[in-house]
Order: sequence, then C-alpha cells, then structure tokens
Amino acid sequence: MDISLFKSGLNEASIIHEMQIKAFMPLLEKYQDYDTSPANESVERIIDRLNQSFTDYYIIKISNNPVGAIRIVKYENKTYRVSPIFILPEYRGKGIAQKVFSIIENMYIDARNWELDTILQEQGNCYLYEKLGYKKTGEIKRINDKMTIVFYNKRMI
Repeated sequence: MDISLFKSGLNEASIIHEMQIKAFMPLLEKYQDYDTSPANESVERIIDRLNQSFTDYYIIKISNNPVGAIRIVKYENKTYRVSPIFILPEYRGKGIAQKVFSIIENMYIDARNWELDTILQEQGNCYLYEKLGYKKTGEIKRINDKMTIVFYNKRMI
C-alpha cells in the first residue's frame, strides 16, 4: 500500500473539511458532542488552522487518493501535538494510521515529545495509540454522560 502525506494549504480546506465530517459523523451521532466534535466544525475553522504558523496539515493519500488527514501542532520545547488525525471509514483497519505515525515521526525528527487525545470509550483508538508507544497522562476531560476525553503523551529518546 502506497501511503503518502501531502502538505496542505488553503486550497485543500474544503477537501479536509468534507473528509473530516465523513470520518467523525458516526462519533457525533454516537456521543452527541455537538460542541467538541470535528464533524460539527465549519470549513472556516479549518481555514483558521491552516493559517496558523505553528500548524502543519497533511492529506493522507493512498495511490494519490485522499483517505484522511493529520494536523501537527508545533509547541515550544520540541513538543508536537496530533490534533486531529482521521481516516475515512472505508479505509480503516488497514494499518494506515500506524504507517502515518511512522512517517510523521520520521519527518519531525527533532520531536522530544508527542501529545494527542482521544475518546476513552473508543477502545480501538486507545489500543492503537498505546501500541504506538503513547502513555496515558492521567488527565481526562468529561464531555458529557457518554463521552470522556483521555490524554496521551509519547516521549522520544
């Protein structure tokens, strides 16, 4: 499988937005987290992020077909945050996200620390991140009765 990352600019905002809605809508319907769900964000929100000097957005492609996206937020002290990463539903379970994390870690070789968060109730996501070496920080944020966000950290050597 030929997985590649395409650095995105403002021209790709609507593509990212469309994929993001498709990827996150099942979670929005399940958890009804209307204030926090990426499926409920406007294209303007993505444009705002694309304009941030400390943000890199990439479209994830397989054989030149867009299948998802990842946003990297650069902080001080060589700390990077993944927020969000998503794969379109029809491409999940094929090892794409694992490969993307490997590509990203090789691109940002100066990283000392990686951060991300996910839905505690989505055990597949938690399993994936823990398999990739992420550890729970102990910080959690309750969104509603159905959903809690759990925070992860990965220290690089």
